[in-house]
Amino acid sequence: MEDCIFCKIINGIVPSNKIFEDDLVFAFRDIHPVAPAHILIIPKKHYPNLEAIDATDQPLLSHLLHAVNLIARQECLDKNGYRIAINCGPWGGQVVQHLHMHLLGGRKLADELG
Repeated sequence: MEDCIFCKIINGIVPSNKIFEDDLVFAFRDIHPVAPAHILIIPKKHYPNLEAIDATDQPLLSHLLHAVNLIARQECLDKNGYRIAINCGPWGGQVVQHLHMHLLGGRKLADELG
């Protein structure tokens, strides 16, 4: 997608602090972190949000979660735990219209989610 900032990051047009990449996934540090570790994990294929995923995309979701596990271990977040968040739509807090997961850790996170 031409005007998508995450697509521009994937294509190297906009710089990022990349920490992981494979054939389906790209991950980089958030420029406005809300935790000591705040990493965005995005599919290389553009999906505007989670609602754009259908049954044929289930392997991609599994792959994204596997990438989270790899990155959490790489960043030593697996020792004490971490949070994964997917915001969907304006009321869900989604700012960039490209499906992405937030991997948060590096400190005890508030337990407002239970």
